[in-house]
Amino acid sequence: MPIRYYSTNRNLKNIAGIIPFTGTVSFKDALLAGQAPDEGLFVPDSIPQISLKDIHALKGKPYREVALLVAKAFLADEFPPEVLSKVVFDAYNYPVPLEEVYPQAFVMRLDQGPTASFKDFAARMMARLMSHCRPHGERLNILVATSGDTGSAVGDAFHGVTGIDVTILYPAAEVSLRQKKQLDTIGGNVQALSIHGKFDDCQNLVKQAFSDPALAKFNLTSANSINFGRILPQSIYYVYAYAQLAAPGEQIVFSVPSGNFGNALGCEYARRMGLPVAKLVMPTNENDEFPNYLKTGTYRKVAPSRACISNAMNVGHPSNLARFFELYGGTVDRVGNVHRYPDINEMRQNIFSVSITDNETRQTIKNIHELYRIVLEQHGAVGWAGLETYRKVSADKHLAVSLETAHPAKFPDEIEKLLGFSPDLPASMKDIDQRQGGSVAMTDNYDNFKNYLQNNLKIKE
Repeated sequence: MPIRYYSTNRNLKNIAGIIPFTGTVSFKDALLAGQAPDEGLFVPDSIPQISLKDIHALKGKPYREVALLVAKAFLADEFPPEVLSKVVFDAYNYPVPLEEVYPQAFVMRLDQGPTASFKDFAARMMARLMSHCRPHGERLNILVATSGDTGSAVGDAFHGVTGIDVTILYPAAEVSLRQKKQLDTIGGNVQALSIHGKFDDCQNLVKQAFSDPALAKFNLTSANSINFGRILPQSIYYVYAYAQLAAPGEQIVFSVPSGNFGNALGCEYARRMGLPVAKLVMPTNENDEFPNYLKTGTYRKVAPSRACISNAMNVGHPSNLARFFELYGGTVDRVGNVHRYPDINEMRQNIFSVSITDNETRQTIKNIHELYRIVLEQHGAVGWAGLETYRKVSADKHLAVSLETAHPAKFPDEIEKLLGFSPDLPASMKDIDQRQGGSVAMTDNYDNFKNYLQNNLKIKE
């Protein structure tokens, strides 16, 4: 049976403004729509299984071979094998280093792609799938809210792709100068909007646009992690790390710095596909809505979100919490109202979460460099601090991998202050300071945003 995709809001009743979408769609339709018509998120109605034998057979193999295994498991019913091979072989042409910090503890560096962020992994595969699925003669308009790295990864992945335009919204005061430079200078079919507000404001503008009938003619879709096309590729690197590091049948712990929860969700799906994940560690920064929920059993979003040095994680209500709740039997809507609580005991069994302060983040950057000569930026430091906290409170000694999600050179000021030097730029960013371009400044008023879209988006190829 082909996998079908349904909305996380399908069971809502008598909620003002929401008409539940009770049908199902194909992956292609979910990919192009981005969000379900009832403002819910699409989730698969079944999760394919991958055998441990097949996973262990990939030890020492290139990343793209792992990507092909996972892609075929989900997508073989909708895409010919030659298309999937081309998609993953084009998307993944850079290394995925696994650095041993001390025995049984590793950092996986997801910062070697063209925009030096883990978002490259999802954006590059997604761009190639979307290009293949785009209706002939029609134009796709991608709206993407970013707290830092998503926008540049998506913009780079879609730059120059025929028939697809990208509009990126980012919070003006909460991205680093190098992140801003990346976002503003992509150019071509990619336009950045600098929003006077928080990331959550950017995200809400995008979600409102998707549900606005007046904008339906523009073929709007999303490249945020509200789109399942972003989640699927993010499950691959967990399988890759396990294949490279684990003994047959060995359990593993992953620590995933968590903001909008798409990255951690990739790990949750990998576990449900058969990966022996002993614990998913989901450290947040001072936006502590999720660790507080796991502690108290009551969910309260953080509004407005708190500005922390790990800026890509400044999210007060993660979009992908809706998918986590769904997987554990609950329902939460896009504005943070819980309609049915999930099985919290099962969540606690599989997931650990802790809030890491800015001071703890800075201290972690200093400590891991002093002790192990490893340079982490602030998001990766939140991940490492979360792993260390989990190991202290649980005494868990399983093989563990913490994710470094962006290159330290994207945050030179913070690293300079803490470590006394500025990290070398990766090859993909060598010319960053010479790039030219700018953004369109805008408030967080939806009517202004809507007017901009109506005046600037194109309908036909």
